[in-house]
Amino acid sequence: MKKIFIIAFSFVSLLCCSSYAQSDRVSKVGTTGGTFLEIGVGAAAGAMGGAYVSQAHDVSALYWNPGGIAVMQNNEVMAYHSLWLADTKFSFVGLVLPVSGFGTLGLSFTTLNMGDMPVRTIEMQEGTGEYFSASDMAIGVSYARNLTDRFSIGFTAKYIQETIWHMSSNAIAIDAGTVFRTDLFNGMVIGASISNFGSQLKLAGRDIRSTGRVDETKLGSTANVPFNIDLDSWDLPLTIHLGVATDVYKTASYRFTVACDAVHPNDNYESLNVGGEFAFMDCISLRGGYQSLFISDSEGGLTLGVGLNSKMLFTDNVVTFDYAYRDFGRLKAVHSFSLSMNF
Repeated sequence: MKKIFIIAFSFVSLLCCSSYAQSDRVSKVGTTGGTFLEIGVGAAAGAMGGAYVSQAHDVSALYWNPGGIAVMQNNEVMAYHSLWLADTKFSFVGLVLPVSGFGTLGLSFTTLNMGDMPVRTIEMQEGTGEYFSASDMAIGVSYARNLTDRFSIGFTAKYIQETIWHMSSNAIAIDAGTVFRTDLFNGMVIGASISNFGSQLKLAGRDIRSTGRVDETKLGSTANVPFNIDLDSWDLPLTIHLGVATDVYKTASYRFTVACDAVHPNDNYESLNVGGEFAFMDCISLRGGYQSLFISDSEGGLTLGVGLNSKMLFTDNVVTFDYAYRDFGRLKAVHSFSLSMNF
């Protein structure tokens, strides 16, 4: 009875989220800061449409579900790079270290870089000769452990920084996630996570300094009174994921896995991500999926990808290369690559 309740609860939650997403409500897009934190990590996850909260059992779990790293048996490092939207570049580096009798530790570093752009003013619209840049960064420390042979839990504490020219904002946030492995439907896995629960972001720096009159209605006011412009604070993009994944077909040589995630963000409508993976001898994987289902006018769409695993010469270390193609409609496609190695 308990197993039936868990299965029913998971799928009812997915259906409720997708139905609620279609209700006539005002979208909250553009109401949070640090939106780079919503960019998914790992080409395997991207190729499966972001349906990965229950599938994450590699270094990318540091982003999707920190509870997923508890099942890892070997040290593993991953480097991920994506040619992101509007000519920006997104990168991630992660390291997972299982510690016998203690749990599993993880370190991660995430950046989004927008390159140099010319400074323009009303008087000098072709540029002043100066250049500015904008970038985002997050550093995370994770810990996870298995509470039972089927249930694991994990946490990530991270420092977040956004900068633009001479301005910057900082925040602290926590991610938490759990994974429950059942013995139903070829070992169905249920995963849940909450990301970016933390403080607000508020820009500060010398670019908010200005001079002017204290009161424009008083002729005696000096025009050179220095002051700082008071800027608003912005919440982080808090996101809740609930997902299920199972092997619908599995033999010694072949495996076909399907996954579905319900996504509940605080800055957009609810949606579903779905994906599938066909693997041969755990050496070659073909993946496909669809992201942001049930969001009207969404730029998310079809995702495809491939993964290759190979042992290094004269060692037992496994090197994994993954590629993902993600369609963002009018914003064009995004190509992502990740390379990982255990040791």
